[in-house]
Amino acid sequence: MPRLPPAPSKHPSVLGVDIGGTGMKGGIVRLGHGPKSGTLRGDRFRLDTPQPALPATMARTLAQIVSELDHREKAPDADSRVGVCFPSIVQRGVCRSANNIDPSWIGVSLQDTFEDALQRPVTVVNDADAAGLAEARYGAGAGVPGLVMVITLGTGIGGAMINDGVLVPNFEVGSLELDGVMAESRASAKAREREGLDWPEYALRLQRFFSHLERIFSPDLFIVGGGISKRPHDYLPLLQLETPIVPAMLQNNAGIVGAALAAHADPADGLLR
Repeated sequence: MPRLPPAPSKHPSVLGVDIGGTGMKGGIVRLGHGPKSGTLRGDRFRLDTPQPALPATMARTLAQIVSELDHREKAPDADSRVGVCFPSIVQRGVCRSANNIDPSWIGVSLQDTFEDALQRPVTVVNDADAAGLAEARYGAGAGVPGLVMVITLGTGIGGAMINDGVLVPNFEVGSLELDGVMAESRASAKAREREGLDWPEYALRLQRFFSHLERIFSPDLFIVGGGISKRPHDYLPLLQLETPIVPAMLQNNAGIVGAALAAHADPADGLLR
């Protein structure tokens, strides 16, 4: 299984881009050790995800984001590898699912498509895996032994499983069954907004979901990410779990940071290949 690579000893700058169903955002990530590691150099740059979100249009938007970042003062070399996280199962650089993106992506080589658009090397990783890598290295999971599960609540539900630093990729917890349907259709942040649930009502659904995960996987720590992680006091105190559950620390930058971390990993580590 792929292992989280050792932290770089210096502070290299790496471009990371987080592709979502509604927005695409990127930044220059400072890796390495120290209090500033895992943070962005400057502000994020965001563009709306084109609709329909087709390969050609999304690749052009990605190129716009990278071009903007390339022109910033502390950008890495223009031919350096870019990390991209994407909302699908990513198997050897190929898109294998399309729950929240256009189905035309299925079977498309994300790596080839993005490398053609950028004319430079690209590492592509599942978006929840990227968030998990970032939290395990620089966030709420740093130094935590055992099984850490990072669950992102947003348009869908993403998940990353990291056991003693070993990433299990493409951990699609949003596709688990809950009340006879896919869990993300009932317990995602989008489902809460769509159905107008107040926080106690939503917490009941999260209770069922996290209890199900707890029963199956017996994790040592849950980390909750996604935009909802900005409001942990509205729902986390309402959950009754044996497993500790905490909000993600990197919040909306987790995907960018994790993508950059994956891009900086030595392929020999087997992180994504």
